[in-house]
Amino acid sequence: MSIIPTTSLRKQQHPLIEELANCIEEVWHNHLDLSPYILPSELGYVEGRLEGEKLVIENRCYQTLQFRKMHLELAKVGNMLDILHCVMFPRPEYDLPMFGCDVVGGRGQISAAIADLSPVDLEGKLPSSYYGKLSALVGLNFAQPRDLPEWGHIFSEFCIFVRPSSPEEETRFVNRVQEFLEIHCTQAMASSPVDPEKSLQILAGQRNYCTQQQQNDKTRRVLEKAFGKDWAENYMTTVLFDLPDSKKLAF
Repeated sequence: MSIIPTTSLRKQQHPLIEELANCIEEVWHNHLDLSPYILPSELGYVEGRLEGEKLVIENRCYQTLQFRKMHLELAKVGNMLDILHCVMFPRPEYDLPMFGCDVVGGRGQISAAIADLSPVDLEGKLPSSYYGKLSALVGLNFAQPRDLPEWGHIFSEFCIFVRPSSPEEETRFVNRVQEFLEIHCTQAMASSPVDPEKSLQILAGQRNYCTQQQQNDKTRRVLEKAFGKDWAENYMTTVLFDLPDSKKLAF
């Protein structure tokens, strides 16, 4: 069932997720010239049931000259599960990495928090301007770092994947996400379109990123249990990790 929300779901979620969602949108609004990205009406706000608990999904999407889609998803399953998912999809005409961030929590605890600026270069290299700025960031230590999944080779060496074990570590994670976003938005605003051949290479890299992300079985299983396999497949490929048609690239 799809209806229009009157307040943001983040107010009902773990404080880290509320703070992070606010941080992401604040950086976007401060640095970029945003316009709405229109999702299918039935997928913007969704309610369902999962194992007897109410499941709510709230999506907010924007676009800019440099980014074809900037997606912030919040999801909540009763009091059991709080989720934040964010991906910034650059237009393939711009040589920019993929910003991604996911936070999963439940029953007052955060079990996983990951953020990265992932290269779309098929050799796994970030643009030199990004590498220099990311290398200059202060190294962070967390008590409980987590292992990347088998398909985690798509992430950069600067990826942060942890289970925050204290309010201080939660703040440290939010601050690092903000640093990633400040770098990303500043670099994007200073970028220029690339040539058609390079754009096709970037598109191939984005396609590989999305293909690997779609292997996230945990996300797919939750959606399938709540809405069925067909709905889950459509949501994974239309909302979470869609790709532009290479024939529609604007050169």
